[in-house]
Amino acid sequence: MDNRLERQLDFICQLDKLKNVQRQTWLMDTSRKENSAEHSWHIAVMAMVLGEYAPDGEVDVSRVIQMLLVHDIVEIDAGDTFCYDGAAVSGQHDREQAAARRLFGILPEDIGRRFHALWDEFEARETPESRLANALDRLQPILNNYHTSGKSWQDNGISRDQVLARNREMAQGAPALWTHVQELLARAVEMGILPRSAP
Repeated sequence: MDNRLERQLDFICQLDKLKNVQRQTWLMDTSRKENSAEHSWHIAVMAMVLGEYAPDGEVDVSRVIQMLLVHDIVEIDAGDTFCYDGAAVSGQHDREQAAARRLFGILPEDIGRRFHALWDEFEARETPESRLANALDRLQPILNNYHTSGKSWQDNGISRDQVLARNREMAQGAPALWTHVQELLARAVEMGILPRSAP
């Protein structure tokens, strides 16, 4: 087997570890929490369905999908950082940068550079595609929380004000989806599954 194929297959085997990275988000049937591989697949399909809601007109949905499939690979090494855990978030960038270097470095150089560039683009949120990708990445756990009667929100003592503050960047990537999220959160408060503010 040539070295290129060996490196490609090594990387593919590494990807299996993403299935063991547990997130805070519960499946909608509340049977268990999702893993990062499931999350990445879910939001990639969401891009195919919701790509029309990007505010900048036409976006390259295939590039959005690629970003969404690549952006959480770093969690193989860095783990999933719970976005409302201030201490964990403070070291997230350095952990994920080191993970990106190692994991994308397994690949042949041309593919590794492409994957790392997609990951960097997602993180920078400067292109219409990356802003839409980030909006979808934030929408999915909100939908899951809403449809599980706020299970993860309640488990972690999260308020509507925290959810709004954490996710307001969605307005840049998908304004119509952000409007819908605000409506969902207002309903969640009315239903008593999400407190308006922290106690």
